[in-house]
Amino acid sequence: MSDHHIVPLKIYFLIFFALMIGTAITVAIAFVDLGFLNTPVALIIALIKASLVILFFMHVKYSPKLVGLFAVSGFLWLGIMLAMTMQDYYTRGWNQEAPIEFLKAGSFF
Repeated sequence: MSDHHIVPLKIYFLIFFALMIGTAITVAIAFVDLGFLNTPVALIIALIKASLVILFFMHVKYSPKLVGLFAVSGFLWLGIMLAMTMQDYYTRGWNQEAPIEFLKAGSFF
């Protein structure tokens, strides 16, 4: 016995056009100088587009709750990994000079 949900073709076309509009907005925003908000705006648009793909094209919207839990947990894990990467990146001393003992030949190890 199968519990497949049949999605009308109209929904797929609406989601496709929404993704195309999202892409056009992303390209248009790339030419507008928003200062430090350029990256967050692009990421928000990308998150919305990814959510549409996951919900409709991957059928998570019509799947059991356990499938949705795994999809959400994947995003949470991605968020943890990005947070750890950014923590490492922001705590490095890129502008600091190396100590004098590291500048001597052969003293790296």
